[in-house]
Amino acid sequence: MRKLFIPILAAGLMACGGDDTSQTDNTAAGEVAESAADLFSGANADAADLITGATIRDTIAELASDRYQGRGPGSEGDQMARDYLVEQMSAMGLQPGAADGSWEQPFDLVSVHADQPPAWEFVSGGERLALRQSTEYIVGSGVQMDQSTVVESELVFVGFGIEAPEYQWDDFKGVDLSGKTLVMLNNDPDWDADLFEGDRRLYYGRWTYKYESAARQGAVAAIIIHTTPSAGYPWQVVQTSWTGPQFELPAKDEPRLQVAAWVTEEAAGKLMRMGDQDLAQLVESARSPEFEPVALGVTTSITLRNEIAGVQSANVLGLLPGSDPELADEVVVYTAHHDHLGVGLPNFAVDAEDRIYNGARDNASGTGMVLNIARAFATLPEAPPRSILFAFVGAEEQGLLGAKFFARYPTFPAGKIAGNVNFDSANIWGETTDITYIGKGKSSLDQVADRVAAREGRVVKGDQFPDKGLFYRSDQFALAKIGVPALYLSGGTEFVGRPEGWGAEQIGAYTTRNYHQPSDELTDDWNFDGMVRDARFGFWCGLVIASDPEMPSWNPGDEFEAARQAALLAAGQP
Repeated sequence: MRKLFIPILAAGLMACGGDDTSQTDNTAAGEVAESAADLFSGANADAADLITGATIRDTIAELASDRYQGRGPGSEGDQMARDYLVEQMSAMGLQPGAADGSWEQPFDLVSVHADQPPAWEFVSGGERLALRQSTEYIVGSGVQMDQSTVVESELVFVGFGIEAPEYQWDDFKGVDLSGKTLVMLNNDPDWDADLFEGDRRLYYGRWTYKYESAARQGAVAAIIIHTTPSAGYPWQVVQTSWTGPQFELPAKDEPRLQVAAWVTEEAAGKLMRMGDQDLAQLVESARSPEFEPVALGVTTSITLRNEIAGVQSANVLGLLPGSDPELADEVVVYTAHHDHLGVGLPNFAVDAEDRIYNGARDNASGTGMVLNIARAFATLPEAPPRSILFAFVGAEEQGLLGAKFFARYPTFPAGKIAGNVNFDSANIWGETTDITYIGKGKSSLDQVADRVAAREGRVVKGDQFPDKGLFYRSDQFALAKIGVPALYLSGGTEFVGRPEGWGAEQIGAYTTRNYHQPSDELTDDWNFDGMVRDARFGFWCGLVIASDPEMPSWNPGDEFEAARQAALLAAGQP
C-alpha cells in the first residue's frame, strides 16, 4: 500500500470528529495534522526561503541581456540559453532529465520565412482593392514549401469558424468550402454564460483553432479579423509576431492551408463592402446558432515566396528523483519556456533602433522562477516522495512547440505525470494579496492551491482576464491535452498599498507597450516582492503534489478528463 500522507485533506479529517470520537481517532487525526504541518516547516521552509528576488533577478538579467539576441528558436542565443540552464542545474546537483540520459530533448523545427508582398489585391466585378502589408494585413505561409499560392479564391464569411457539437454550434452548415478563402471573427461566442462558458475564452477562440478549423473544411486560405478586444492584444503584436521566420514542427499529414492571414477591422470592413455586405451586420448575424456562411463574391490571388530552413531547438530537462520507492516513477513537472522572438522588426512605438526582442518578462522571468524553485528543491536533505522534473521548453512563442514535442514524447508516461506547475510572464510590480490560478475550477489541483494559500495568507483567484484565453496560450495546455492536470500560476492584481484597479492597469499597459516588443526588458523599476511570493507559492504546490499519494484528476465532465482516464489506464494506474 502507498503511504498515507494526505496533507490536503488534513483539515477535513480533523473536522470529522464529534463527541463520540474515540481516542484512537483523535490520535490519528492529530498525526495527520502534524504531518501536514511538518510539510510547511523545517528543511522545507528553509528551502523555500532560498527563493529570493536577487537570485531570480540574476537569471533574468542573464537571459534577457542583448548578448542572447532575444533567444529566437534555433539561434545562437537559443543555444546560449540552453547551455546556461544546463550549467545551473548541473551545479545544483540535479540529474539530466532527457530519456537518453542527457540534459536536452532536441526537436527539429522548420523555419518558414514568407516574403509578404507590399499589397494584397482583392477583386469584385470591375472593382479592385489593394490592402497594404503591415498596416492592413499580415500574412504567413500555411505550408512548408518554397511557395504558397492562392488563385482566384472566393472569400466566404464564416462567422466564428467554429464546429462545436457540444454547444449545438456549427458555423459551416455543411457548405462545401473547398478552395475558398474563409474570413472569420476572432474569439468565440461570449455573450451567454451557458454558451462557450461566457466570457471565458475556450480553445475555439484561439487563432490556432481558427486556422486548423478552416483547413479541415478544405479551404485554401483563412483570414482572421483582428480587434484588440477579441485578440487580447493590439495590432502591433500581430505585426511583430507574424513577420520574419515562423517556426513549426515538421508537417505530417494534417490538413493545411496555403495562406494564413490577419486583417485589421477597418480592412475587413472594406472587404465586406466590396461584397455588398456590412461588417457590423455580419458580426451580428454570426451571433446566432442559425448563422450560415455568406459568400462575398470577392476573389483573391496571392503568391508567397518562402525561405525554408531546418533548425533545431531543445527542451532542457533536469530531474530530482523521488525518495519513495513506490512513487518515484511518478513525477511533478514544472514548466517555463526559455525562448522569445529573437531579432526582428524595430519597435515602432518606442525605439526604432532596437531590434532585439529580449523577452525579459516573457519569459526570462518565468524561467528565473522555475530555476530558483529547482534550486530550493535541490537543497532538501531528502527529496519528496515523487520525482520532480524541471522542463525549460523551447519555441513556445511559435505555438507551444517545445511543450507539444514533450507531450508527444514525454520522459515519463502521461499517466505517471501527477501534475504540472507552469510559469509564464511574472508579476514585476510588487507584492499582492491574491494569486491568479489559470485553470481554477477544472481539476483537483484547486485543493492544492487552496491549501497553500491558507498557509500563505493569500486569496486564490481564477483567471482574472478570462476573455484572453490564457489557459490555451501557454505550455501547460500541451500537457493538459495528454491528460495532465495543470496549475498555471500567474501574478495577482490586488497590490499591497495600491488602489483598486491599479494592478489591472499595469498589466494592460504592459500588453499595449511591451508585449512581444523589444521594449520587454529588465529595468530598474521592477519590483521582485510579488515574484518571490509567487515562486514560493509554486514551490509549495509542487511539494504538496509530490507528497500526496493520490493522483490529481480533472473534474468530472472537464474537456481533458477523458484524456486523463486513458493515460492512467495505459500506465496501469489504479
